[in-house]
Amino acid sequence: MMEQKLKKRAGYRFTKDIVEQLGGMIVRGDVQAGGSLPIEADLAAQFNASRTIVREAVKMLTAKGLVGSRPKRGTYVEPESNWNLLDPDVLRWTLQQSYSLSLVRDFLILRLAIEPVAAREAAGLAGPAELEKIKAALDEMGADHCDADKSLAADIAFHVAILHASGNRFLYQFSAMIETALRFSIRATDLSKGVFGPDIAEHAAIYDAIKKGDGDAAAAAIRSLLEDAVYLIDRLDASSSKMAGAA
Repeated sequence: MMEQKLKKRAGYRFTKDIVEQLGGMIVRGDVQAGGSLPIEADLAAQFNASRTIVREAVKMLTAKGLVGSRPKRGTYVEPESNWNLLDPDVLRWTLQQSYSLSLVRDFLILRLAIEPVAAREAAGLAGPAELEKIKAALDEMGADHCDADKSLAADIAFHVAILHASGNRFLYQFSAMIETALRFSIRATDLSKGVFGPDIAEHAAIYDAIKKGDGDAAAAAIRSLLEDAVYLIDRLDASSSKMAGAA
């Protein structure tokens, strides 16, 4: 039984590896929209995998909106308009392959539509356990360390904890998207403001409002935080454009 579980786990990891390689290849544009992927047997040979594993990998890519299939046509690449950009993998591949300030700005605008609502809901619904998770993330952000990875992880944990505290199962589904977007946007906002790490005071204002049960103040505080980030991205974009024009 244990051996079967280990084989199943190894098979899943292998499938994910193939999804990672094919997904990155598609988003990178190695195969244009409408273009065909190699047939199943050729993919199996290419990755030295069983056809079953390849079939599962293609199913996962189909669920992400990257590929489709039709009789006599085989598996083909879908246009970008059909990709599930809220899927964490698709979002990550997109940011890795075509990172741009405009794309980061688009995600910040999406967060503006989501997180103030979540903060308002959390202010009315968060219990001691949920408040403790938000506070723990806030404390970690303010800890006396210069570890960028820990600071970023705490920032992500703070925002995800608010989504969870909202009590809305649909809002919580955005957690992975926000985590991925934060990992890419934070470097741009840090570069623009010339200061490393999150603004502790602004995050503390969000927590305090949620703890007090003041939904309007919580929504306003997180909206201000995100609007500041949009401003920093716009400023960096304008600066980049000016430098490009001067060159």
